[in-house]
Amino acid sequence: MRPGAAATGERRITDAAVAFGKMGAMTEIRTPRLLLRRWHDDDLAPMTDINADPRVMRWIDDGSVRDLDHTAEAIERWEEEWDEEGFGLFAIELLASGELAGFTGLSVPEFLPEVLPAVAISWRLGSQFWGQGYASEAAHATLEFALQDRGLDRIISINRVGDDASENVIRKLGMVPERETAHPVYAYPLRVHTIDLTEFQA
Repeated sequence: MRPGAAATGERRITDAAVAFGKMGAMTEIRTPRLLLRRWHDDDLAPMTDINADPRVMRWIDDGSVRDLDHTAEAIERWEEEWDEEGFGLFAIELLASGELAGFTGLSVPEFLPEVLPAVAISWRLGSQFWGQGYASEAAHATLEFALQDRGLDRIISINRVGDDASENVIRKLGMVPERETAHPVYAYPLRVHTIDLTEFQA
């Protein structure tokens, strides 16, 4: 996960959040500057551009960039997770311009069995959107969604040690270190943070 740096300080979801349904459900959250929503077909090209940027992918898996086919498969998987789990990764759209900035959301971190059962928050933004507080704004809204709309009381984050920008957002969320471990495939050090959402201040 590779967020922007500074927080805006505006954390509350301004447009009561969430429309549900089963097949083809649209789940949307509006924050002061962002729309968090399900994925559209026209998100593929801009998300592919984000995944093709080495600066974005530096701290993710083995650091390799991803092509259009991989991104299409990922978006399809993210949508399936929404249908199966009742939560997933939101596309982040800028309200001012309609641009896709990246994603944030919730997932089950199956790649790291030692932390299970758990739900993890993550985010990935295009490099042109870093440093503007979008990651913090989107992540705060995601935690509110986890607590208020999905009834989750504990969320974790998992980041690669050395990814200071992600650590900055994690601290702004009020998450606290839980453990350090190693990636089961790539062996580099990971840091796990946690937050008790019953104490979360939106």
